[in-house]
Amino acid sequence: RLEVMPCGGGSPLADALQAAMLTGLNAQKTGDVGKVVVVCISDGRANVPLCVSKGEEFDPDADEDSKDGKPSRQYLKDEVLACAKQLGVLPGFNLLCIDTENKFISTGVAKDIADAAMGKYHQIAKADGSAIASVTNQALNAIKNE
Repeated sequence: RLEVMPCGGGSPLADALQAAMLTGLNAQKTGDVGKVVVVCISDGRANVPLCVSKGEEFDPDADEDSKDGKPSRQYLKDEVLACAKQLGVLPGFNLLCIDTENKFISTGVAKDIADAAMGKYHQIAKADGSAIASVTNQALNAIKNE
């Protein structure tokens, strides 16, 4: 089971969602779990493309808006939303997206991720351990009662 995922710095959100899906699918196959709840704590700002997370080089020709050989924000967003959609259609999977982005300058991408996965969305003003635990416990209880 996935217990810890590093945070801070580069944000390979698409890779994190894929890792969560694989971990959940493996747990379901062994019979360890019935429902899988993926908790995504993010400001929604992906900045590492999936190919780079997998050890490959980014191909700027794959993104017409690429600048200086780096992917555009739209490319990264589209990639993350595609992974979120994949997660959303997996049987027994639920996504809880906890948005840590400042709501006054929010891009809304974390909400888009939750929507793409047909999951739950919560915005928290201060991403401390107790706030995250509280939101997560509330969401888990709601999912259990579904």
